[in-house]
Amino acid sequence: MQKDTSGRPVKLSDYRGKYVLLDFWASWCKPCRAENPAVVKAYNAYQSKNFTVLGVSLDNDRLRTAWLNAIREDGLTWTQLIDLDEQKASDIYHVQAIPQNFLIDPKGKIIAKNLRGRTGRQAGRSIALTGRNF
Repeated sequence: MQKDTSGRPVKLSDYRGKYVLLDFWASWCKPCRAENPAVVKAYNAYQSKNFTVLGVSLDNDRLRTAWLNAIREDGLTWTQLIDLDEQKASDIYHVQAIPQNFLIDPKGKIIAKNLRGRTGRQAGRSIALTGRNF
């Protein structure tokens, strides 16, 4: 269980019933920061359609201020977590490099991964391929 920007514990299962883009990134990762506008666009386009983003930062506690500043500067308005727990989300999902993301359906199944560049369009297409209403 990871903690959000206010220190509250958050679990992926808290989002069961929604499409979730689980987005791994870090404040110091230039490709991640360059990808953030596409993620913001996807969030804004689909948030009213049973979709959200859950950001998981690989920043360490020493970089907490940089992480919080990056969230504000990049306009990341969805829940943000920092991957500091002993059971790291990045280990569970075998994240070897960032940016990396996983699109998870309402039942908790990964239906797409590494949606980059045109995140919103790719997420919408991936959801449409499942045959579910979006």
